Amino acid sequence: MPKNDQNNKKTEQGRTAGTIIPIGDRVLIKTISPEELEKKSVSGIIIPDTVSKEKPEQGKVIAVGNGKYDDGVLIPMTVKVGDRVIFSKYGYDEIKHNGEEYYILSESNILAVIK
Repeated sequence: MPKNDQNNKKTEQGRTAGTIIPIGDRVLIKTISPEELEKKSVSGIIIPDTVSKEKPEQGKVIAVGNGKYDDGVLIPMTVKVGDRVIFSKYGYDEIKHNGEEYYILSESNILAVIK
């Protein structure tokens, strides 16, 4: 199987995005563009444009690590590929890969899953 096919297969399994493989309890997140975020809250409050210029705190999980070891026992990840999540505003590292911007953060910096 060619190398690209192997990478694509791993992406489907939720472990990589191209060649990025999160380690331990880290999660790879693709930011959600301001256009994808609603400009109006559920209660009807209009959110000003200045708020949308801030860094997004929501994203889609692209890949997850295997989990965290605690006393030699692997604790599996609770988030999965495809989840839309809210994460801590300052708890991530920015990376660029193939012209795309991603965030890598520990699962503990994910505050909620949006269903």
